[in-house]
Formats: sequence, C-alpha cells, structure tokens
Amino acid sequence: MREIPDNSIHFACFSPPYHNAPFDTPDMFENYDEFKLLLSKVGDELKRVLVPGRKCAWVVDDVRVDGILYPVVANTTELMLEKGFRYCENIAWLKAEGYSRFSRRSGHIKKHPLPTYFFPDNVKESILVFQKGSLSNGKYLKTLRPATLHASEIDLNKFDEELWNLNVWFIPNVSPTKGRLEEGIAAFPDEIPNRLIQLYSFAGETVLDCFLGSGTTMKAARQLARNSIGIEIRPELESIIRIKTGFLPTRTNDGEDTFEVIWRNKTEVATK
Repeated sequence: MREIPDNSIHFACFSPPYHNAPFDTPDMFENYDEFKLLLSKVGDELKRVLVPGRKCAWVVDDVRVDGILYPVVANTTELMLEKGFRYCENIAWLKAEGYSRFSRRSGHIKKHPLPTYFFPDNVKESILVFQKGSLSNGKYLKTLRPATLHASEIDLNKFDEELWNLNVWFIPNVSPTKGRLEEGIAAFPDEIPNRLIQLYSFAGETVLDCFLGSGTTMKAARQLARNSIGIEIRPELESIIRIKTGFLPTRTNDGEDTFEVIWRNKTEVATK
C-alpha cells in the first residue's frame, strides 16, 4: 500500500486470501506463520493509511486445511488489538444453505451415525470491524456539507426489510462457476461492500480494498458515489475489474470520472 498517502482512507473493506484453503488458495503460503505475517503487514498499513477515527472491515473466517482448523478470526482480532485498533463488530455472514455442498463435512455422520463423527458444514464467514482511534460523530458531521449528508442517507426501508440491524446477515454467496465473470475467483457478493460502504463512509470519501480480486468493492463504491482504491497482485484481472466496475477503455465522458492503474514499473491513467 506504499502508494497510498498517510491518513487518506475513510473506510477499508476487503477479504484476504485464506490460508491455503483447498477451494481457493491451495499452497499459497508455506505455513500458517507466513499467512499471519501477511495479516500483520496489512494491519500496519491500515493503521498508517486510515483517517483517524475511521474503520475497516475484514471479511474472514477460520479455515480447515488437511483436517486442521486454523483460528483466522481469533488471530486477526488479536493482531489488530495489538496494533491499537478498537474492536467494534463481528457480523456473521450466513450464505445460502446450498453452499454446504462445497464443504460436505456432514457426510461423515451420515456414513457413521455415531458420536465423534460430527463435522459441521461451514456456511458462514465473519465480518470483523475495527476502528483506528475514536471519532466524535457529532463533530465530524458538522464538517460535512448538507449535500454530502443528503447523498449519504441510508434507505431505512431497505435497512429494515433486509434486516441490516442484525449481527447475522443472510446474503447468498457468489459461485465461481464456469461462464461467470468471477470464474475461479473467490469473490464476495456485491451486497457485502454495498452495505458496509453505506454504513461506514460518506459520499465523496475514499474506500480501500487491498485484496481487490474481481473488483466488487470498487464497483459498489462507484455506484455509491465514493472514490476507491484497489490493490491486486494479479495483472491479468485488470480486464475483469474494468468490466465489473464499468471503467471500460471505450467509454468517454466529461473527464471527471477516472480510472488509474499503477503498476510497480509503470502508470496508466485512463479518463472515463
């Protein structure tokens, strides 16, 4: 994240790769300590780039590899507390029941209906929310223009109908099946960043996704009139990100909407 200035991000929303998850990132990390080191480095950079008082949301969960369950949620929470962040929320994202077909761990007890053969199918992930320091909402609101406040108002009818108020969110997952734009990519559904961006940022502010993937967070940010920065180490995903976010090379407008790609060795700026 070294391209990002200090104290410039108003909200961060992302899902890091899971430690050698069989379906998503097998053999990505040499061991679990290497995975935790990545999380720690992300925490350090978040502490630097977040505006004081603002929040970040990690979409993570424990992962089982070769029969060993790794405590990703506990370790993420611990390292963020060690870095001085405040632990604010743990929201459970409950996926569709059909997602259990990817786990199939419950099949053990069906073959052997006896004690000690129970292994639950995992159909949820955790959304961990942390805050850098503290923030007086009242004082901050006074610094914003009435037009910004109006553009940032949350639809309370939708809030109530879709039960945003609960610490369990029922949202279908995205299937990385053949033929989809996200084929082979562990993308979270649009609704996750859509809700979080509305709940934790104001129109015109800047949102960060440091594990961009197919570009879901940037898509939601653009639709909600936020600026956004995404970091992705796989350059081959650029075309997918452009399609998903709507920043296509063939589009033109008044020049105010821009998409900037910064590689380690080159910079491309495209006005859309």
